[in-house]
Amino acid sequence: MEFGDKIKELRTSHQLTQETVAIRLNVTRQAVSNWENNRNLPDLELLILIASIFHISLDELILGGSNVYNMTEKLIKDSSKTRRAKLNLITTLVGTFLLFFGFACLFIKANSVEYIDKSGFLRENFYLLPIGFLLF
Repeated sequence: MEFGDKIKELRTSHQLTQETVAIRLNVTRQAVSNWENNRNLPDLELLILIASIFHISLDELILGGSNVYNMTEKLIKDSSKTRRAKLNLITTLVGTFLLFFGFACLFIKANSVEYIDKSGFLRENFYLLPIGFLLF
């Protein structure tokens, strides 16, 4: 039995509607529905309130015995996904910055003037080409 099924079973055994539970917990009915459908998990404060409404211990609510879905594993997975999403966002931002900087180097190289100075040396900023391509 998963956590959502446990909440639904407790609610129906106490003959409460989702709306009644939501009012007692000061959340929306959709939040209770999401818990029962295993889309979300309540936070710790709400777990304490749920345990007090249904007159069970937190251990029984969260762990529930050997056949109940292990909520701690789901919480660890959720936090791992959040960390991975943050890492992906940072990686995307850094990559975008480097790509933009590479385009800027090539743009500067394309629009710069090459000239020969008084001593006969060709002056150009050739180094921008490899830097620009490296940043791509």
